[in-house]
Amino acid sequence: MRWAREHPAWTMFAAMVGLLLFLWGMAIPLSLAPAPIGPAAGLFADGTRVTVMLTLVAGSAGIVIGVLAGLGKLSAFLPLRWFCNFYVWLFRGTPLLLQILFIWLVVPQILPESVEISDFACAAIALALNVGAYNTECVRAGILAVPHGQVEAARALGLSPFQTFMDIVLPQSMRVALPALANNLASLVKDSSLAYAISVVELTMVGYRIQAESYQPIPVFLTVATIYLILTTAFTTLTAALESQLDVGRKR
Repeated sequence: MRWAREHPAWTMFAAMVGLLLFLWGMAIPLSLAPAPIGPAAGLFADGTRVTVMLTLVAGSAGIVIGVLAGLGKLSAFLPLRWFCNFYVWLFRGTPLLLQILFIWLVVPQILPESVEISDFACAAIALALNVGAYNTECVRAGILAVPHGQVEAARALGLSPFQTFMDIVLPQSMRVALPALANNLASLVKDSSLAYAISVVELTMVGYRIQAESYQPIPVFLTVATIYLILTTAFTTLTAALESQLDVGRKR
């Protein structure tokens, strides 16, 4: 851990390379395991890649939503502030599984009949909106943590409100909010398992199908749990190294 704190750039590189090698090479060691794991090694690998893709898509969109909604909650425009407050209240106060099912059933009815939306897209939308609600409070707290004197100094130097936000407020607020955002990302890896409810063939769905065919839940779900542990370890290592790179939490 000390080496990771002293060399965050190399740690991030190693975490990303390790994650890629794991995603595309995990089927090899799994294939050596006895049944029911070995014969289903390719299915486990495919499900893991779907889980990671779902996490990355929803996580990236969730950060954008969190930044926009965080700004909206601090806006002087009252209707926008009310809307953002309602959004956060709604998605933090209802179960994620219910949100996934609602979007899966409602979105296809709203869209024109000629437009088809996949189960993966419905799950990604629901996960992004859910994690975005939690990211909103993290971003809002980060923005409020930036000393107001720096904003006044930037305006006194002739910077426009947009320049002040992009060059002064946003970098510092994201630095403050990063640990909480990283925690939300790690939780998203596990929350993506709820996509099985709408037939997205991710890691949990693969495990469920294999145990249903083999009637051997112990080795199957131990394998699934191990893969989730590896994924969350990779993501937390990556975000911890990013925190060290940005010198988060250290006084200057």
